[in-house]
Amino acid sequence: MVLMMKWIATLLVAVLLSSSEVVESAPQVPCYFIFGDSLVDNGNNNNLNSLAKANYLPYGIDFGGPTGRFSNGKTTVDVITELLGFDGYIPPFSSASGQEILKGVNYASAAAGIREETGRQLGDRISFSGQVQNYQKTVGQLVNILGDENQAANYLSKCIYSIGLGSNDYLNNYFMPQLYSSSREYTPQQYADNLLQAYTQQLRILYNYGARKMALFGVGQIGCSPNELAQNSPDGTTCVEKINSANQIFNNGLKSLVDQLNNQLPDARFTYINTYGVFQDIISNPASYGFRVTNAGCCGIGRNNGQITCLPLQPACRNRREYVFWDAFHPTDAANTVIGRRAYSAQSSSDAYPIDINRLASL
Repeated sequence: MVLMMKWIATLLVAVLLSSSEVVESAPQVPCYFIFGDSLVDNGNNNNLNSLAKANYLPYGIDFGGPTGRFSNGKTTVDVITELLGFDGYIPPFSSASGQEILKGVNYASAAAGIREETGRQLGDRISFSGQVQNYQKTVGQLVNILGDENQAANYLSKCIYSIGLGSNDYLNNYFMPQLYSSSREYTPQQYADNLLQAYTQQLRILYNYGARKMALFGVGQIGCSPNELAQNSPDGTTCVEKINSANQIFNNGLKSLVDQLNNQLPDARFTYINTYGVFQDIISNPASYGFRVTNAGCCGIGRNNGQITCLPLQPACRNRREYVFWDAFHPTDAANTVIGRRAYSAQSSSDAYPIDINRLASL
């Protein structure tokens, strides 16, 4: 009898453990859709006629090899994908097919901007409007898979949407006066307003095609990137204020847009992710995050390893975990992990407004 009771108890424990594993393996949301630039591109530019590619070593050196990600390892959205509980990463639009699209698609494209002309000197890229058009194609496929538009709309309403564009509109447009006229046509405030107007149009299209939970990622501190420090910082460590100031104007407008859209579209939920603030915290308190080098790329050429970005088969630094930047523009896996975690679960009240991605997912 005692043996029988022990056997039953063991069986119950096994059943409880297996059932908890099933619950843990189910993601918080059915799908995750990603729009952005090289910070989150995971291969969409690989087959484009573009200079903005990362499908070669040492990119991906800590990811099992190059995939098109502009990092030594994971991007911020990879980290968020893990935290949301997905089994595997979200596929790029360039290769996503069949039932795979049910868990979401990554449309991000390196050099892409909100404005159509942004990044043109680097070759082909998929602008924000182009990414939204690709999403519309995906929705058509989802309608076919799920049966009808109502079922697709219900499914999509539960999904998380990450949108993070604007960096290239400054880096590869406004602050490149030799190639673009935008800085002569607009003040920083006017330019931010222009960007946000175009950005809002695309968000409304996403809304019309089923998006209801949208996380809008602000622009980071572009003026603190190794490339800008190499070109425009007198000492190679002081961030370029005119660029960061313009970035903050855009971010303030984006945060206000979140309030506006939440009021206008009550059945949707928008939130702002303060990438700029998180980055500022990392750069101000590097040691607390395990970083030692904040002003130079782990892989690159010239001053701050930032004048020319990481080239094919170029040796990278060995202590990658101690670097904030992987190359002239992009964070390391370690920095992306900090940003991704704080976007998902806010560490301070300023990390996300009004809620973090974890709470957005649970709505």
